[in-house]
Amino acid sequence: VRDGDDYVLSGVKQFISGAGTSDVYVVMARTGESGPRGISAFIVPKGSPGLSFGPNEVKMGWNAQPTRQVIFEDVRVPAANLLGSEGGGFRIAMAGLNGGRLNIAACSVGGAQTALDRAVAYLADRTAFGSPLIESQALQFQLADMRTELEAARTLLWRAAAALEEGAPDVVELCAMAKRFATDTGFEVANRALQLHGGYGYLAEYGIEKIVRDLRVHQILEGSNEIMRLVIARSVVGGARQGKQGAA
Repeated sequence: VRDGDDYVLSGVKQFISGAGTSDVYVVMARTGESGPRGISAFIVPKGSPGLSFGPNEVKMGWNAQPTRQVIFEDVRVPAANLLGSEGGGFRIAMAGLNGGRLNIAACSVGGAQTALDRAVAYLADRTAFGSPLIESQALQFQLADMRTELEAARTLLWRAAAALEEGAPDVVELCAMAKRFATDTGFEVANRALQLHGGYGYLAEYGIEKIVRDLRVHQILEGSNEIMRLVIARSVVGGARQGKQGAA
């Protein structure tokens, strides 16, 4: 609500990564009508009166980064802290979505690559029935599939990143594809790397179980993969509808 030279913010936002440790918060708040044109963006410094944080969430993974509620109780923010114009916050938020999806996709590819590298090293070192496990053709086939799927994810990620850099017309669809494919693939490759370690993969000492737990949430962050499918499907269906109208 606008009050003189200030805006007064009240509300709660759940699942904020880095809440309580970050010095600055970019806040999307409703300042007007329902719908996207009623949302504005503000810079809110840590320490602002009325700004507080919930308890640190106990999570399956991502324990290196705190996740907490951010709570606003009549927080006064100078009008000068408005980003862009009033009602322009939704556009600002949307401008960051594609890059965020690529970031989380890249994290999945990197984590899975580490898991694969550790699995290869483990199989080369571990001996069973008189020979290294890596000499088993069945295990080699698994490694080949993991390597291929991970490279496909990396290539799609590069393709989407190039589209974002160039401002291509299909950038939203490509970023959704890359996010969906890379995060699903990353988790599956890491999970198979754990399996290849046998019981040792379940031990914290080997570091694989942490990668699996951390990568699992990537399928939810930056828009769940179900939402990514919806974004892609809308593009496909929309193109089909336009083609049908053009033919008519």
